[in-house]
Amino acid sequence: MRKVSKKPVIAIAGATGLVGSEMLVVLAERNVPCAQLKLLASKDSAGEVYKFHDQEVEVETLTPESFAGVDIALFGTSAEISASFVPQAVQAGAVCIDNSSFFRMKPEVPLVVPEVNFSSIGEGSSIIANPNCSTIQLVPVLKVVHEIAGLRHVVVSTYQSVSGAGKAALDELWGQTLAIFNQQEFAQEEFQHQIAFNCIPQIDVFLDDGFTKEEHKIIQESRKILGLPDLRITATAVRVPVFYGHGESVFIETEKPFELAELSRRLEHAPGISLRGGHEDFPMQCDVAGTDDVHVGRLRRDASVPNGISLWVVADNVRKGAAVNAVQIAERLIASS
Repeated sequence: MRKVSKKPVIAIAGATGLVGSEMLVVLAERNVPCAQLKLLASKDSAGEVYKFHDQEVEVETLTPESFAGVDIALFGTSAEISASFVPQAVQAGAVCIDNSSFFRMKPEVPLVVPEVNFSSIGEGSSIIANPNCSTIQLVPVLKVVHEIAGLRHVVVSTYQSVSGAGKAALDELWGQTLAIFNQQEFAQEEFQHQIAFNCIPQIDVFLDDGFTKEEHKIIQESRKILGLPDLRITATAVRVPVFYGHGESVFIETEKPFELAELSRRLEHAPGISLRGGHEDFPMQCDVAGTDDVHVGRLRRDASVPNGISLWVVADNVRKGAAVNAVQIAERLIASS
């Protein structure tokens, strides 16, 4: 894999957005070695000051020249901006870890969850893609099951918080909730339907087959990360009126029989996974906000097929589903150099 400095210059592009600002927090919390930190955003945010350890770092306007001398560039930007600026950062000599969807399914770009497939990063990899938030919390669990008994069929239903749609979506849920309580009219701009006190079974646009783009991301990204291009997996993605944290109901049919106790033991000891043991001790979105693990509960046999299990998976989508995963990749790159 590409070598970087043991104490690199790190840049965050999109530093003032929901994911970019969380990347800054996670870099500080995890004490990632850093010779210099550059915060890059649109010209509207230039001049804002953020604290990083005992320093104050001023936000600079993102330009093609921003990446001179940068070793690792973390991108918390839209696909359009990443498509434009990631190649320029690579040209300047940076290794880019991109959170947008633009590079994820390109065959030459590794799509990485460190606990699952860090070894997929090749020696010449200059661009590393961060998966979709729903995929990030799913594949560590699927990996453990696959290692024990093989994956035959996976069905995922997601319960995704509004923070996955950005800052404006959080404001819309809050504003609609207050308006309904006060019997007032409310705006509906970020979502195609009312989100307060409602569930919307559509995330992103519909494609010709009736699935949404979000559902295709979960399906195709899981196959790529796990190295199982023919995996039978389907998904239904639903937006729910929760601020932070995605939940997933997951049904898995395995190739071979397995002992539930062995699966529980392996999940309990798997890196980045926190298993709740009892039937009534299950993780919830309000519990896991601000945490870095993938939380698993309601693990049970599913008798509808010979080798079936059902379980519940929850994670903070902004942290583990975006910022933490990207920073973990950076940490591993630094440690491997």
